[in-house]
Amino acid sequence: MTSFEDLPIRDDLRGRSPYGAPQKVVPVALNVNENTHPIPEDVAHDIVARVAAAILQLNRYPDREFTELREAFARYLGHGLTPEQIWAANGSNEVLQHLLQAFGGPGRRALGFSPTYSMYSLLASGTGTEWIDAPRDADYELSAETAVAAIEQHDPDVVFLCAPNNPTGTPVSLDTIRAVADAARGIVIVDEAYFEFADPGTPSALELLEGRPRLVVSRTMSKAFAFAGARVGYLAADPAVIDALRLVRLPYHLSALTQAAALAALAHSDEMLAMVDEIRGQRERIVRELGRLGFRPYRSGSNFVLFGGVDEPGALWQALLERGVLIRDIGLPGSLRVSAGTEAETTAFLEAIALFAPSAANRIGA
Repeated sequence: MTSFEDLPIRDDLRGRSPYGAPQKVVPVALNVNENTHPIPEDVAHDIVARVAAAILQLNRYPDREFTELREAFARYLGHGLTPEQIWAANGSNEVLQHLLQAFGGPGRRALGFSPTYSMYSLLASGTGTEWIDAPRDADYELSAETAVAAIEQHDPDVVFLCAPNNPTGTPVSLDTIRAVADAARGIVIVDEAYFEFADPGTPSALELLEGRPRLVVSRTMSKAFAFAGARVGYLAADPAVIDALRLVRLPYHLSALTQAAALAALAHSDEMLAMVDEIRGQRERIVRELGRLGFRPYRSGSNFVLFGGVDEPGALWQALLERGVLIRDIGLPGSLRVSAGTEAETTAFLEAIALFAPSAANRIGA
């Protein structure tokens, strides 16, 4: 059988692997930062009704400008945003891809602060954009001084700030974001995919948009809205940025069904987000209990926790999997990552990992 390496694939794609996490059917899946809470039943019925209405008109192309959806996102985000400042696509990954298609490309460079979301470098590669890894501070933090120094050294065309950061959960201060936005000559993308899980009162980079036409704030419905399967991402930026994205998007890229489902979910945003407080509480419970067990949880503003103090990450990952609990080995030395699930899922994880706490690490595989 021919492999893709035997085909005339682009040279810069040879030897690369596609993005992905292990997909296994287990009782407790806490490995891909999903919102494990189901959509409320009454909301689901409204989504079904709106999608059904859209089906009756599938012989026609959808609204190319997804006007009603942009209006709904502007209302949800607030901060005085207008529909002209909103863009949406099939998941935030496609939003980011549009940005790199418009502002990256051959001969241009994108900068990120490693470790960070691995799709950034893959999207850069797919658009022919050179990817540059810059270091973080201790404990995966990112100070304004460190970030600005990297920008001054590399002079990137695009800067990615994951706030809070994936896979570490580390919050990024508004001071750091402001410093980066003011220092960079290119586009600065603040990826706030997990922002709704931040501690109450945490300011959003949306506060910095006014007067900064090269600053972009990206969001997703996958996490806080429990909408991962619907694939809806969006961003807020200067209207000129939105005009640029129209040049690279595919025609009618958001289906009528996607638009209908997203509008229904946004109409119930209070109910959809009611689970966020519970998830945040389970995150804090994980941090507290992992610390008690002798592991080292890192600071998190997301719906997951990265924790160190793991002698053999692969062995612990496998031991938990054998007990029906799937978490994520992201390749950071001595560390694993777990999503905050329901109370029952969190309990199952904590009970399983307690068997392999540092004081009892010699029992792995027992």
